[in-house]
Amino acid sequence: MSWFKQKPRNRRLGGGHVLSVKLRSSRVRAARVRLSAIALGVSFSTVFGLYLLWRTSEWTLKRLVYENNAFAIREIDVQTDGVIARDQLTRWAGVKPGDNLVALDLTRVKRDLELSPLIHSVAVERVLPHTLKLRVVEREPVAQVSVPRPGAKGGYEWIVLQLDVEGCVMLPLEPRQRATPTTQADDLLPTLLGIIPGELLPGKRVESQQVRAVLQLIDLFERSPMAGLVDLRQIDLSAPEILQVTTGQGCEVTFPTHDLERQLRRWQLVYELGQSNNVAIANMDLSVANNIPVRWLAMSAVPPAVPKKINPQRNRKKNV
Repeated sequence: MSWFKQKPRNRRLGGGHVLSVKLRSSRVRAARVRLSAIALGVSFSTVFGLYLLWRTSEWTLKRLVYENNAFAIREIDVQTDGVIARDQLTRWAGVKPGDNLVALDLTRVKRDLELSPLIHSVAVERVLPHTLKLRVVEREPVAQVSVPRPGAKGGYEWIVLQLDVEGCVMLPLEPRQRATPTTQADDLLPTLLGIIPGELLPGKRVESQQVRAVLQLIDLFERSPMAGLVDLRQIDLSAPEILQVTTGQGCEVTFPTHDLERQLRRWQLVYELGQSNNVAIANMDLSVANNIPVRWLAMSAVPPAVPKKINPQRNRKKNV
């Protein structure tokens, strides 16, 4: 009988235990809810405070800096090593007096200028409070090509494209875009023949090995003693691995596309030999390794070379 009496007492003890556990669980849940609410409130307050701080800082910068006339551009200091007019460069840069110097995106100015095929590189600097500096290195054309293009009224028309020593294709500057008028030397760039017109896209570089060779030849020629003695007038690239050069003095010289510096020295030696004998080269084939074939003509029949305009800045740049 004692066993039957203890059983209800155990049930009462067990029920109280369950009730105590439930009470503690509800208190824990309530505490968690309060902590979650506090954390959410703190997070919201922090985010809202940061947002207010950002908006306040933005408004302050806008009113005190970006819209402040104390930082308006008053001087645009443009320096270039070429012939592009200052006003043209500032138009391409998209800047004008009165623009806010601090708000100006210098990366955008540099990119917009370098989008022109005529410009090699640009350095942009802001000098507070009122000056913007632009330092421009232009591409120097060393050769020209006449190519057909579809005309506005149908058919085709011939236009002139120029190449710099790196093979970048450019449209010639218009007279209104130049700081100085066109000279006779500017008009006497060597004319290249035999180039596929599809290779010539303004702003792109020509990748043809034949064109690369002729541009190297022109560059080496301009820095050789021959540059002041004859003019390169026309170069035909139509034959593979051969460059047919015609000078303004009526001389025709055939070059291979390799070892061009040595070929120019050979040309100079033959030229000096002719001078010592009072004759001039009519044609010569430097693609022949030995016993160069040469035909001579009377010195009196040779016109003088056109003097070239020298730009000291460009010469220094090449020697760097």
